Amino acid sequence: MSAPSSSRAPPPRAHSLGGHLRAAGIFLVVTLLLAGFAYPLLVTGIAQLIDPGAANGSLLYYSNGTLAGSSLIAQNTDAPYLFWSRPSLTDYNLTLGAESPPGPSDPQLQALFNETIAYMQKYGIMTVNATVPFWYAAPSASSIDPDLVPEAVLVQIPRVANATNLSIADLQGFVNSHIVNPAVPYLGVPFVNVLELDLALLPLIGR
Repeated sequence: MSAPSSSRAPPPRAHSLGGHLRAAGIFLVVTLLLAGFAYPLLVTGIAQLIDPGAANGSLLYYSNGTLAGSSLIAQNTDAPYLFWSRPSLTDYNLTLGAESPPGPSDPQLQALFNETIAYMQKYGIMTVNATVPFWYAAPSASSIDPDLVPEAVLVQIPRVANATNLSIADLQGFVNSHIVNPAVPYLGVPFVNVLELDLALLPLIGR
């Protein structure tokens, strides 16, 4: 007597190609939703609650409400009545990538110094026998660093005083009041944000 034949269908294969494709597709969609939408929205929302100014780009404005720029980005100016930022290898253009600035033994550094010194002589720093700080004569790694060490700002005071109605003593006190010390002592150096300094200077000189 023969055994009865089974009418049940064979079980599906555990590792079918269709199953793998469906799982990969679901994983891709979930990852895109989490990493591309949920996470950025969460981080942006937290940043807006903690520090909305920084979250929106650390924007700075003139007294009339016109946008002046960002405190994170240096501005290009040669106005004698304003303080100047560090030189830039990209002319302060955010769309251009800057190569690493030349090191102390690179011959290009001397050429850069000569160009910067000629630029300062053209517009005049009005300081006799002044030692120009490295931060004022050489670009930063990003070429858009908005900060200068205090010495690089103080050396510009005679030029600014000559172009404004403010005395050297007044400008020294003004600059000193805008020096920012590192949050943790000995980790970093004091600095001055040049754009913030210039925006605070404009009302004092009637501009």
